[in-house]
Amino acid sequence: MTGWSNWSGGVVADTAVVVRPTSEDEVAAVVSAAAAAGQVVRPVGAGHSFTPLGATDGVIIDTAALSGVLEIDSGRGRATVAAGTRIAELGALLHPAGLALHNQGDVDVQAIGGAVATGTHGTGPGLGNLSSAVVGARLVTATGDVVDCSADAHPELFQAARLSLGALGVVTRLQLALVPSYRLRERTWVEATETTLDRMDERVDATRHYEFFWVPGRDVTFNKSLHPTGAEAAPVPLRRADGSRERVEASWRLFPTVRDERFEELEFAVPAEAGPACLRELRDLMGRRHPDVTWPLEYRTVAADDVWLSPAQGRATVTISVHQGVGLPHQALFADAEAVFRAHDGRPHWGKHHRATAEDLGAWLPGHADFVTTRRLWDPQGRFLNDHLRPLVA
Repeated sequence: MTGWSNWSGGVVADTAVVVRPTSEDEVAAVVSAAAAAGQVVRPVGAGHSFTPLGATDGVIIDTAALSGVLEIDSGRGRATVAAGTRIAELGALLHPAGLALHNQGDVDVQAIGGAVATGTHGTGPGLGNLSSAVVGARLVTATGDVVDCSADAHPELFQAARLSLGALGVVTRLQLALVPSYRLRERTWVEATETTLDRMDERVDATRHYEFFWVPGRDVTFNKSLHPTGAEAAPVPLRRADGSRERVEASWRLFPTVRDERFEELEFAVPAEAGPACLRELRDLMGRRHPDVTWPLEYRTVAADDVWLSPAQGRATVTISVHQGVGLPHQALFADAEAVFRAHDGRPHWGKHHRATAEDLGAWLPGHADFVTTRRLWDPQGRFLNDHLRPLVA
């Protein structure tokens, strides 16, 4: 088939040839044929990146048919999963083995390969992003070869493949470190913004997963806390005397929220200690310069990691996301918000709007130079680089 667009419709590749291989051998054949024809190859999952990571006028490899749990090692708490597997499917597949992802974001329709490739994360000050859970990967490289990598086999390739942007090859499977399955108690509530700002550090410290959405215009916050519990499942929300709602369910059932309306998104990761001040500045900015914006800002926490291109590399992190509905003007809003993030030493989420340059990334991410060196070694011709990635990691 020809033509592809991302989930929001903001990125379109009208002339790309889109293939959906069902095996690694087919992936290798597609890559080899594209290389012989001098075409760029871009792998895609569910298309939930807002940046043009998947765009090309060459070949797009849709990994949707590469799906399922391929191997489970319950004793070591690991599973090998096909890269096209939707996160929404993983919970039910892993649960019978008594295993679960250590964390998830509040969107679960992404392919696990794409989520790992862009550093997707949930919330929790002691919990890293999904890339930090990768302990092994298999890629089809620019030569059409299938290569397994881990901390022991091709360690530099493994370090880069943990958050690869699809710039090293087509990741076909991932080995993930998992945790014993668990239930969470969810509590949700609405309150005045100042109350949230005064108490958010306390709540972050006291809760395994805490996040909130600040709603401009109304100037209130929607809060969500998730904490492990031994209580029996109680999936129907129960209203408490204070007006909050509670329910208990398996972790993978409570992490996601339904996103029916399409939107564009900007997200930066700032040092954890800068999070509150950064949010206050954004709140002031939107009141002064963008009073018509009604879409919320999302505030989450992420643990430090050692992944080369991770926005949380080497530091405890707060991420703040700015949204705007599809069809509404977002360029000025995102530019103003990015200036605030930069002033607070922010690093961009790879799958969300940003204006970062290679010079920025070299200054912000200690692992950027190592990633570029490794990428050049494994794909010297830039087979997997499109116009968006070439200026950033060539």
